Order: sequence, then C-alpha cells, then structure tokens
Amino acid sequence: MRASFRLGRIAGVPVGVNWSVLVIFLLIAWGLSASQFPRAYPGRPVVEYWLAGLAAAVVFFLGLLAHEVSHSVVAKRNGIEVEGITLWLFGGVSELKGEARDPGAELRIAGIGPLVSLIIGVFFGAIAVLLTLAGVHGLLLGALAWLAGINILLAIFNVLPAAPLDGGRLLRAAVWKATGDRTRASVVAARAGWVLGAVLIGLGLWQFLVGAGVGGLWLALIGWFLIGAAGMEERQARMGSALRGIRVADVMTPQPQTAAGTMTVADFVDHYLFAYRHSALPLTEEGRPVGLVTLDRVRHIPADRRASTTLAEVACRADELVLARPDEELTDLLPRLSECADGRALVVADHQLVGIVSPSDISRAVQRGSLREQTTGGRH
Repeated sequence: MRASFRLGRIAGVPVGVNWSVLVIFLLIAWGLSASQFPRAYPGRPVVEYWLAGLAAAVVFFLGLLAHEVSHSVVAKRNGIEVEGITLWLFGGVSELKGEARDPGAELRIAGIGPLVSLIIGVFFGAIAVLLTLAGVHGLLLGALAWLAGINILLAIFNVLPAAPLDGGRLLRAAVWKATGDRTRASVVAARAGWVLGAVLIGLGLWQFLVGAGVGGLWLALIGWFLIGAAGMEERQARMGSALRGIRVADVMTPQPQTAAGTMTVADFVDHYLFAYRHSALPLTEEGRPVGLVTLDRVRHIPADRRASTTLAEVACRADELVLARPDEELTDLLPRLSECADGRALVVADHQLVGIVSPSDISRAVQRGSLREQTTGGRH
C-alpha cells in the first residue's frame, strides 16, 4: 500500500498516509458527531458534537500509528529493516524488508501491536472511570469511553488467529515453532485468514439483510479484504519457499541495454524497441540509474508527439525506482517489487547499474525453485 503523502519520521521510520484514510476518518467523525454523541448527550450545540467527534477520530488514528510504530521498533530490534509505515483504509501497515529469523522474533514483532492497542484502550478506560467517580459527565467522558472501547476491540480483533492480522502472525509463529517449517506455518495462517474472511462476509450479508444496513456491508468488505490478503500471503509463502536461498545476482539480466534521458521516444521506438526486443529500458547518467522506461509508458504518448518527447519525460522517476543489491536475497526484494507499477528492479553495485530483474526473471526462478523442491522433497 503506497502512501499518498509523507508525514515525516518516527523512531527513524518514514510515516505516510494513503488518501483512503480520509474515507474512514470522515465516516468515524460523522458517525460520532451526527449520531452517537447527540443520541447519548442531547441538547448540546452542534459544533460541540463535531469538535468531540473530530478529536476522537484524530486520537484514534494516533493510536493506530502507535500500533504500527511498535511493530516497526520491535522489528528493527530483531534485525529487520523497515521501509516505512502507511496508514490506509483498513488501518495501517508496516513495510518490513525481510522476514523474522525465528518463531520467537515473529512472536515479538506480531504481539507488540495488539498489546499497545490494549494498553491505549485500558488507559482511556481508566481515565473515563476516574472521571465518572469524580462526577464528571458529558461529551469528554463519551469520547474517552469510545476511545477505550474501540482500542480494546481493535486489540481483540487483531489477535484473531488468521493472516494477515497480527493473530495470524502469532499463529504462524506457533506452527513454525511446532513444525520447524516456516512455509507450512504461513500456509496454515493464510488459510485461517480465508476462513475468517468468509465468516465475516456471511455475517455481514446476514446483518444487511435483517436491517443492519451499512454496518453489515462494512463487515462484508472487511471479510473480502481478508480473503484477498490471505490468498496473497499464501502465494507469497509458496513463492518464498521456492526462492529461498536465491540471490538477486542469480536471476538478474546483467549489464542491460541503457539509454540517456535526452533520447526521444521516437528514437527509442525506431532504434531500440525492435532491435533489442526489451520491454523496459533503464536510463542512466555516468552509469547511475536515473529512470526506467517501459512499453506501457511509451504507448501513452501519441505518435505525433514522440519526436518531441524525451524518455526522461515519460520515465519512472529516480525516487520511484526499485533498487536492489546483487547479494540481496530475492525473497527480500519481492515485497518491494510487487508494489512497483513497472514491476522491475534495477540492480546497483557501488552506485553503478549492473543488472535488471523483470517478472520473467522471477517466473523462471520460481520454476527452477519449485523443481528443486520437488527433487529434494521440500526440505529446508
């Protein structure tokens, strides 16, 4: 999930927000301000309801951020680099560059998030109880009680033993510890996620049919997301098993054909496209990669503009490139590659371009890895 804009860094980790956060933020603020708070505390000015609703929504997302930051901090302490944190429609995601080394590290990284959410919920709940004992009532108490409940609910939901939830990671750690097989553990957690998603879809549709309205559809949407994410995790687990031990240098196309950003699209089509039969062309300056041009990007340029349009104008920018090291594990590259619109990684050594990894390179590596697994009986 890509961030639409960056907020800065927390604990050395880049933090971003996807535009979809705005949807759930507005839904939460609207639900509290227009329905829940007026019903529980009638007779207040409308502006007070909206201030309380907006404040509660902001604090809720700060809690989500604390949840994800805790994952990242513990991951870094266990030797895993963190690409960044992105808040989006269904909460947040910590983009880890690699996997836990052992079940214990997996347990620590997965378990800290729900624990932080639980602590936040208990904290707000304790304040609400103290205010109640002191005779304080009103919107402040309502907002604190809601924050307590929603964070405790978030903690409980996240520990459900199903991928991609934190509970799925905990389940994977347990199965991994019991069997010694990380791939099998990942598949078990992913299939549990599929089952949970199907249950939520069924429950959501039933609620919608009996009159729960949008709440039921929202539950079904969460279930649909879980099924999709769980299926992806199972595929990634099986692919990771096939690719384990393979380095980027083992699959890359070395010393790819390159071009300068000043070349026109017309020259690229006339002299490079058919001569080299490549569907992607890295752009370099003094051997350093500065962009990437693909057929998909070139197709969007009208024929009458190709002679006046340079490759630099249509290329993937330098800050959008997926870069890899020759000695990097291919399984560490895959998560970054899957989020790249162009689907390719440029391999760099000492700031110089030395190779390129394409989807076809990955497919061939998977086929070889699968054949190796069949030959060795899947032992690791």
